[in-house]
Amino acid sequence: MGENRVYSTEIKKINRNAIYRLLYKHDPISIQEIAFTLKMSLPTVTQNIKELQERDLIIETGQFESTGGRKAKAIAFNNSAKYAVGLDITQNHVGIVLIDLACNLIKNKRIQFPFSNTKTYFKEVGQFVNSFISHCNIETSKVLGVGIALPAILSEDKQKVNYATIINFENGSVRNFSEFIPYTCILSNDANAGGFAEIWGEKDVQDMVLLSLNNTVGGSIIIGKNLYTGRNQRGGEFGHMTIIPNGRTCYCGKKGCVDSYCSAKILSDSTNGNISEFFRLLRENKEPQKTIWEQYAANLAITINNLRMLYDCKVILGGYAGAYMDEHLEYLRELVSNRNTFGNDGSYLDVCKYKLEATAVGAALQHVEAFINSI
Repeated sequence: MGENRVYSTEIKKINRNAIYRLLYKHDPISIQEIAFTLKMSLPTVTQNIKELQERDLIIETGQFESTGGRKAKAIAFNNSAKYAVGLDITQNHVGIVLIDLACNLIKNKRIQFPFSNTKTYFKEVGQFVNSFISHCNIETSKVLGVGIALPAILSEDKQKVNYATIINFENGSVRNFSEFIPYTCILSNDANAGGFAEIWGEKDVQDMVLLSLNNTVGGSIIIGKNLYTGRNQRGGEFGHMTIIPNGRTCYCGKKGCVDSYCSAKILSDSTNGNISEFFRLLRENKEPQKTIWEQYAANLAITINNLRMLYDCKVILGGYAGAYMDEHLEYLRELVSNRNTFGNDGSYLDVCKYKLEATAVGAALQHVEAFINSI
């Protein structure tokens, strides 16, 4: 009897999760359509809908037009049932976002806040998080947790930092943050978080590579909508591929790395660190921005083509620089198509959809994903 009860409970959870996932990805839909789509009986769907409503996870949004009988109720998932917070920790700044379950950006803020591996720093980050949440005017019980993205390689269980040179946090732990943040905390690699945000909500794209063009170059590999991090959690470290043998010295100490030629700083260094100003001057064909861009784009095209040859999937340009490249996309597609061994096709290249705090959004989405899985 005990085994049957456990089996029955598991089946109920599988059905409930399938219904919730359908509603999450679907426009408002009727109970009858849910039953037909998932091949479930109407009583099963009705019982699960009732349970989800009692938990405030779904809502009725109205009624469909009658086809002769009673009007069917329109059911949708409640995107404001829960929220998640994301942090983007960089060498000199902290960005923070609040998103709802539909990945809508509710509020964001970025402050200058140089990283310091000290208790004072982590305490002040905790104060920043708590202050931000209190100003969002939401019930704290609705906050799923805080995702924390770092420019670092993490342990397999995402609890510790195995490698970090951009910030001095090697051998650091999620506990450094969670000691002062009264919510469940999860660490993420910054580029992987950005890639996770880009693939989230995509219906037709299963595989993609994100090339993150921040002040350091990183990336993420997504296969079947899952992050591929490699055997040592170093997958996607595109910034340390060599494109110019014995070239410029990278911050890692090696020569000729992609990072030395394609980081956002290559562009923004000509405008006192202001990437927006660089692209404004480029739009006006000003020098030295025009010459810097042409050389940058040539090196970027080599890198992009290498990624295409490796993974044969979409390549997305993200990060500080990638967010400004919509108006230069056709030019870049032409450059990469000229390097394509298998045809003149550059359409696989695209620009990130998240222009604002993509890394922090991706970090927050770790909590949303875990919540959806738990329903």
